[in-house]
Amino acid sequence: MQNMPVNFCLFLFLIATVIGCASKENPDNWPEYLGGPDRNHYSGLQQISTTNVNNLVKAWEFNTGDSGEVQCNPIIVDGVLYGVTARNQPFALDAATGEELWRFAIQSVSNFNINRGVAYWEDKNEKRILFAHAAWLYALDATTGKSIVSFGDSGRVSLREGLGANAMDKFVVSTTPGSVFEDLIIMPLRLSEGADAAPGNIQAFNVKTGKLEWVFHTIPHPGEFGYETWPENAYKNTEVGAANSWAGMSVDKKRGILYVPTGSAGFDFYGGSRKGQNLFANSLVALNVRNGERIWHYQIVHHDIWDRDLPAPPNLITIRKDGKTIDAVAQVTKSGRIFVFDRETGEPVFPIDEVPMPASDMPGEEAWSTQPVPRLPVPFSRQEMTEADINPFSVDKDSLATVFKNAKKGNYVPLSFTPTILFPGCDGGAEWGGAAVDPNGVLYVNANEMAWIFTLSPTPKEEELSGLTPGRKTYIQYCASCHGNELKGNPASGYPSLIDVSKRHPRSYISRVITGGKGMMPGITSISEGEKQALLAYLAGEEKSEATPLAEKKKKPFVPYKFDGYTKFLDSEGMPAISPPWGTLTAIDLNSGQKLWQEVLGETKVYKERGIEKTGTENYGGPLITAGGVLFIAASKDEKFRAFEMKTGKLLWETTLPASGFATPSTYQVNGKQYVVIACGGTKLGSKKGDSYVAFALE
Repeated sequence: MQNMPVNFCLFLFLIATVIGCASKENPDNWPEYLGGPDRNHYSGLQQISTTNVNNLVKAWEFNTGDSGEVQCNPIIVDGVLYGVTARNQPFALDAATGEELWRFAIQSVSNFNINRGVAYWEDKNEKRILFAHAAWLYALDATTGKSIVSFGDSGRVSLREGLGANAMDKFVVSTTPGSVFEDLIIMPLRLSEGADAAPGNIQAFNVKTGKLEWVFHTIPHPGEFGYETWPENAYKNTEVGAANSWAGMSVDKKRGILYVPTGSAGFDFYGGSRKGQNLFANSLVALNVRNGERIWHYQIVHHDIWDRDLPAPPNLITIRKDGKTIDAVAQVTKSGRIFVFDRETGEPVFPIDEVPMPASDMPGEEAWSTQPVPRLPVPFSRQEMTEADINPFSVDKDSLATVFKNAKKGNYVPLSFTPTILFPGCDGGAEWGGAAVDPNGVLYVNANEMAWIFTLSPTPKEEELSGLTPGRKTYIQYCASCHGNELKGNPASGYPSLIDVSKRHPRSYISRVITGGKGMMPGITSISEGEKQALLAYLAGEEKSEATPLAEKKKKPFVPYKFDGYTKFLDSEGMPAISPPWGTLTAIDLNSGQKLWQEVLGETKVYKERGIEKTGTENYGGPLITAGGVLFIAASKDEKFRAFEMKTGKLLWETTLPASGFATPSTYQVNGKQYVVIACGGTKLGSKKGDSYVAFALE
């Protein structure tokens, strides 16, 4: 082109740009997790509109064959849908018919952890699917589903690669698809939440070769920014870990900036071994996506001791404020607040105040004296629970009021031996489903409004456990905080009973779950083989009554106080102690920071039968929004799939799914027909199991 006229070169460049943009932004596709690198859950399709959405019917249903919770947001590229089963087997379907094209099953590894989907990459005629299974990242041929043997070690690379030597035997999985930029994929990680957690380093791998290209230390090493916000040796990962990004990331591909939301450091609920502000835990971090260098950061919770992980990928948005157009990034939180920053500088778009917070009365703990609270946007969840908020329909309202009066409560009140009410609870506010944002800067987010009650207690010392059998001792140390001292669990809070578990599952299955995890339960990698065998015998009722020493025990960090379990504040019927609604859907204008509307999301069957409506339910999974003015969402426990008018929040359509859809829907177009698809796996919140992907289209 050296000798071509300048104007003609410019013309060719513009044509190429237009073609490239048209291909890249083809609304027929849903090419990435949550729709695109901006994670805005938005589609430009408008065949399904507010005037005809009530004509939707089921177009096809695909049964995966393995029932259980499916949180997958499937991607669709050129008429092919890619998703995962409950057992995390990736598959490809004809997106117009639901016919299976291929499935990839890993026979040598059993993984029961939930996965939210896959990532897609293409270069000319080469197309790849990248997905995580257990502690590995795999690359598949997108056309055939066969392994790319030239990728890493015979088609896979270890997600422990850049975590350091201490992470080699620790729990590491990924439940959220990676972010693809050029020839890189940056992987989210889900780690243990205890003091034995691996460090939450951000890792970028080469899509073609599997080579580790760069690492960003979320617990800084000596000489790195933020090192002084931790104890001197925290980076060595002997007593402190995590500060990982499990929820997924967004990418500004034009600017080459990766936006990383991080979670808390381990141990989640007591920070005596990690005194300090703890950068970059609980932060939104902007990195140069090509080399992992920090551009800016903002810490949203200082020295987190409440499990206030940033729960969802941030949204890349464009808004107008004070007459100026601003490219911004918005981060929703479990606390029901939204933080909005300039994408390039990290400057807050709306003022954020450092508000004084209570001190801790736990020995050795030093809670941070202030926490950031944005003045705008307005919160999308209630920010405090008062006695007036006790559920008026509960059969136990008087006793609930007594529990409330005797508990500690308020924003950022540190946990202690006294029951402490956390509200919004540790599942939000916002959860991993995240928020949708339309091109006008309106954010749509579903939220939970559930109070939880937490306590800490002294960690039993060896001499206090000496009279127990090895299996009982191991159970108390590793399992009791979630499943209770008597194995009864807490089904209402999502923790199943382990009574007679050996009658429901074979010993080999239970063994794999103990060390590999299941669903959202992390594997116990710090358990020794001797401890595991003793625990298996105890759960099977086969352990002898006399106490005997364990043959071996892995050394793990000692924390003086233990967390007594994730307990929802419920009445004797399992109904929330707080008044309805328990699930909401809210629209907020990010240009002004003001709420446009809020609607109840979900119905509680028991209460509805009593004539009590609009209760809402806890919900998991996010919304989908379209250029047709329609918002689609499942997420609720009641097995419904609903469509709302984006402008007003008016309910336009609903249908019953085969099982609850705890996932974010996708939309796409094939041969001129628009489809909306949702994964229906159920099981969470006590709902029935399912194994379906269901697609809807107009009659």
